[in-house]
Amino acid sequence: MFTAQFTLSNLFMITGFLLAMYSCVSNDIIQTLGTFLSVNKKTNPVYIWIFAASIMIITITAGWIVNNGDMSFGRLTRIPVTHHFTIIHVLPPVILLILTRFGIPVATAFLILSVFSISDISVIGMMLTKSFIGYGLAFVSAYIIYSIIARPVERYFYYTQKEKIPKYWIVAKWCSTAFLWSQWLMQDAANLFVYLPRKASIPELLFVLTAFTLFLGVLSFKRGGEIQKIVKMKTNAQDPRSATIIDVIFSLLLLYFITLNNIPMSTTWVFIGLLAGREIALYTRLRFESPKKMYKHILKDLTKVTFGLIVSLGAVILLTKFDIVKEFFMSHFI
Repeated sequence: MFTAQFTLSNLFMITGFLLAMYSCVSNDIIQTLGTFLSVNKKTNPVYIWIFAASIMIITITAGWIVNNGDMSFGRLTRIPVTHHFTIIHVLPPVILLILTRFGIPVATAFLILSVFSISDISVIGMMLTKSFIGYGLAFVSAYIIYSIIARPVERYFYYTQKEKIPKYWIVAKWCSTAFLWSQWLMQDAANLFVYLPRKASIPELLFVLTAFTLFLGVLSFKRGGEIQKIVKMKTNAQDPRSATIIDVIFSLLLLYFITLNNIPMSTTWVFIGLLAGREIALYTRLRFESPKKMYKHILKDLTKVTFGLIVSLGAVILLTKFDIVKEFFMSHFI
């Protein structure tokens, strides 16, 4: 990346990385730092910034050391290396930014990585399969767990949410967020580092850490943005105790898929599946809200993430096959 001769390809590569970092983390904020930001509305954003940046620096640096310069934790093994970058590689994160602006959770892995792996359709197929399995496993796991703990645990949290919460729950929330944030970085870092050399030098590592730290500062002061509403609508999700349990379950699911294989996947689908299973279990056991409202939220989330997936794959096809699409329309409609 840092060469004596700076080319247009280098410019597209760096621009693509910066935009991917901004758009991917912004869109996935609901599943990583979402509940953390919700329960720390009164916490000084500087503390949140230092916390999030510290975990990021430790995780990425550790990955760089352990994997001999590979910051993606081996997630890009199946993705072809790109040596020449064009405007096509910059557009996916721009599209992602637009969708995030309207609060649509997108399968960032498909939108970003598919552009780089369009020559091997089997990789996209494996990513889709793993993500759908992730949704199903998260849904079933959350439904079973919350069916068990709803009455003895979540009901107690719900009726004591206005009381003073013990400090050990606050500590537990910060710890669970640290674990979740590191797991997400290990799983979804591929979406960011696909733009960079597979073996990063020390200057490249420092560039990544500096840019990421500055961005997390912006995100901390923005408190997550528009897409954060998905978390806020969920039953008792702003209670530090409930949020801690959500983080732990989601972290363990990500850890399982990280150790399963090195195929990239959409963590968004896993998170949406977890929330859906949780909401249905809480309704079944506690009846805190009407079934119409509960299913409306679940259907709305699933519709949004499905729409995001369709837009992602459609955008990739249009971008990578632009000449073919243009020729088709020219010959059939003009």
